[in-house]
Amino acid sequence: MSAEPLSSLPILSLDTASEGGGCSSPPLPATRRLPPWLRRNLEPGGGLGETARLVEELGLETVCSSAKCPNRLECWSARTATFMILGNVCTRPCGFCSVPKGKTEELEADEPERVAEAAKRLGLAHVVITSVTRDDLADGGAEHFARTIAAVRDASGAVVEVLVPDFLEKPGAMETVMAARPDVFNHNTETVPRLYREVRGRKSRYPWTLQLLADAKRLMPEVKTKSGLMLGLGETRDELLEVFADLLAHQVDFLTLGQYLQPTLDSLPVDRYVPPEEFDELGSLARSMGFANVASGPLVRSSYHAREMHEGA
Repeated sequence: MSAEPLSSLPILSLDTASEGGGCSSPPLPATRRLPPWLRRNLEPGGGLGETARLVEELGLETVCSSAKCPNRLECWSARTATFMILGNVCTRPCGFCSVPKGKTEELEADEPERVAEAAKRLGLAHVVITSVTRDDLADGGAEHFARTIAAVRDASGAVVEVLVPDFLEKPGAMETVMAARPDVFNHNTETVPRLYREVRGRKSRYPWTLQLLADAKRLMPEVKTKSGLMLGLGETRDELLEVFADLLAHQVDFLTLGQYLQPTLDSLPVDRYVPPEEFDELGSLARSMGFANVASGPLVRSSYHAREMHEGA
């Protein structure tokens, strides 16, 4: 590992939210009340205290702790964690996300090694690597992803899953990432085509998302491909089923479905809170349509049960 102090280790979350990383959306503004099924208290014990002390020792910032993510105990227990690379400033103004936007900083050359050291010391079995979108970089950060994949695998032997931005108009970027042979290639669809511009911004394109996933599978058929959607933004059931069919037509293996939670007053509002039984039904439908594995529930995030999903395929 670099001699740089541990306080400069990368941001870590334990169960990413929608993209880029993030564990669970931060608490809702006081103007909205969570339904009972979205309220969960973290019970003490179960290794959470020991893990928190280790994270503090390593000097890591955890989105899971600051947002009081209800899934963090499950993730730690499964020895799964998500690292966010490429900085913490995004170049896309997505309506659902609270990640800062604005002037980006230069990449930290030793970040891949620092991520690897953190994964090794935490004894992780499944590592998810995600990032902000970096349209300002010629390759969108693809080479940095590739270096991080290699470093984590060499240091820890963990299964490596990547949750990538769309690499829009970055020729060769996806190929660079795939050359590092991640075990799972994830790019989130986020929402239905009708809401794409509102939710993901003017630059994002639904057909591009589908093709990115298909191209990754075509390039390396043995790598599992994965995508996720947020529910509660105004989508209809029929629109969701059409997206499921599109993803399957583009050879996506895994699907995650979770409730959108408004992170700030300036973010898109929640259209409705989808009840657990509806998530169960949609998950069953998705499985019957042909996905190899599906995680569907109000508190599901992109990396929820990531290790179990990969091992159960």
